[in-house]
Amino acid sequence: MKNEDKKLIICDLDGTLTVSKSPIGADIATIIVKLLETKKVAVISGGGYPQFQTQFLSRLPGNVDNLSNLYLLPTSGTRLYVWKGNWSQTYAEDLTTQEKEQILTAMDMALKAAEYEKPQNIFGPIIEDRGSQITFSALGQSAPAEIKYAWDPTRKKREKIKELLERKIPGFDVRIGGATSVDVTRRGINKAYGIRKLEQYLNIESDAIVFIGDALFYGGNDYPARASGVDCIEVRGPEDTLKILQGFIT
Repeated sequence: MKNEDKKLIICDLDGTLTVSKSPIGADIATIIVKLLETKKVAVISGGGYPQFQTQFLSRLPGNVDNLSNLYLLPTSGTRLYVWKGNWSQTYAEDLTTQEKEQILTAMDMALKAAEYEKPQNIFGPIIEDRGSQITFSALGQSAPAEIKYAWDPTRKKREKIKELLERKIPGFDVRIGGATSVDVTRRGINKAYGIRKLEQYLNIESDAIVFIGDALFYGGNDYPARASGVDCIEVRGPEDTLKILQGFIT
């Protein structure tokens, strides 16, 4: 893989560009802006569009000249936003009312079977309807990162919930996301889907695309990206990501 041959760089958000549900750092924001001068850049995450606004867009300088080279794929690639003077949604794989009811019923049963106990202190909704994705967040989306990372460091709690959900709703994709989350979308609507949709939208061949993420291992929420056929680079956190992105600056 030659860096100069890559036309599109796709990055996961939490754990890759920043720690869980935290704003990106100034160094990451600076390198993203620099990349936009010569490359197309996309950010994909299980978080909803409002989370992108808080964690990512709000940290970019106010005078970015090349926002048309930036693409946002919230809720695991089930939506795509592009810049047309403002951020415009080009597609959304929204769940139907019946699908949402089916998922929520299964999630309630799975949480009880997994003996999940709602903490006394929570930081936002435990279950979120993100339109194209239903997300369970054990402590709430706004919980401090250090508390999140301590809740399920081995992923065993969420693996149990995921296993139960997969039994109850086999027609949907169930993924472990972030530090405390479990995401549910339609079958096959995942990060690989989002990458392929963007590939088609931009008419860029897969060998000119690279994906960077922290959870490319089997069962990780970035793992579906491997099925897209693009080159993938696994990182341990924002520090690794910064070094890799610097390598794409020509």
